Amino acid sequence: MTASHVSGSGKVIQQRNLVEQVADFLTQAIISQHYVPGERLSEVQLARDLGISRAPVREAARLLESRGLLVSQPRRGFFVRALVATELNDIFDLRLCLERHALAHLVENYDTEKELALRRQVELMCEVALKDSDSRKIEEDLLFHRMLIAFAGNRRLLRAFDDITHELRLCIALIGKTHAEPDSIATSHWALLDALASGDPGHCHKAIDYHIGVAQHFVVKGIGEA
Repeated sequence: MTASHVSGSGKVIQQRNLVEQVADFLTQAIISQHYVPGERLSEVQLARDLGISRAPVREAARLLESRGLLVSQPRRGFFVRALVATELNDIFDLRLCLERHALAHLVENYDTEKELALRRQVELMCEVALKDSDSRKIEEDLLFHRMLIAFAGNRRLLRAFDDITHELRLCIALIGKTHAEPDSIATSHWALLDALASGDPGHCHKAIDYHIGVAQHFVVKGIGEA
């Protein structure tokens, strides 16, 4: 049996691609707060604006619900997820566990190749911080932290990080909106590289605790004052 028979001459694949495109569009709109936390999404309006049927919009919304960006209410539809302080603390605590463990392993196998790759990424983040969109800043920030975990060499750890990536996008977006100097977010990553270069696991532990702790403070404090 050929792939065309399985997919109905490619229609399923094309439909899936459309759903992913709509999901990407909604993700960027949510991160940029074009749709604010708690706002209801109109399937009819979105389908009209995008020039498509309601079906892929609904499927994209379900996909984003599984990723933690939307929530559904019976007979009312989908709403942008509004993270509360306790949820934010839970996400940051889990992130800290993952990255603390990753750095503990990475510092034992840190080499010039990994250092150069991470340095190039921080340099790019600093450039992006001055001129690019918020969504680009968030993606480069996430990529840096994903590189840290990937270089640690534990695939399960990396998978766990990827599982919370979509929620982290919301968190990083909130950091940029609540941090006193958003551009300093990129430069703060140099301290992590200094810690790794020291070869001291204790230094790495303190550096990642401080790095994520500061972000957690600004986000949770900002939510509390909103």
